[in-house]
Amino acid sequence: MIQALIGPIASLAGSWMESKVEQTKAKGRVAQAKAEAEAEVMKVAATHEAGWEKIMAQASDNSWKDEAWTILFIIIIAMCFIPPLQPYVREGFAALDATPPWFQYAVYASIAASFGLRSLKGLRK
Repeated sequence: MIQALIGPIASLAGSWMESKVEQTKAKGRVAQAKAEAEAEVMKVAATHEAGWEKIMAQASDNSWKDEAWTILFIIIIAMCFIPPLQPYVREGFAALDATPPWFQYAVYASIAASFGLRSLKGLRK
């Protein structure tokens, strides 16, 4: 009688094991597909980012805006070292500080774009 039960129990256990193996394989295939999809997304993002960089570099080839910002900064820095001009620098920055936040961010964005920075994360408090 026990031998009659062993066959069906062994068959049931074998089926259960096969089911678990298939579940594990399926989970592995899902994980692999997800990893491949994420890799493809990252690849496409990197390609688009490189394309954006190239377009921006080509667009700024004939632009003077980065030179203009550099010259302006040099003038402001020089004025800080000339005592009669220091009050004008202080008053200028006080006036800029009184402008609306949207204008200040627009200035930050203009400067960042001129120098090739695509993010203002480091400029915000």
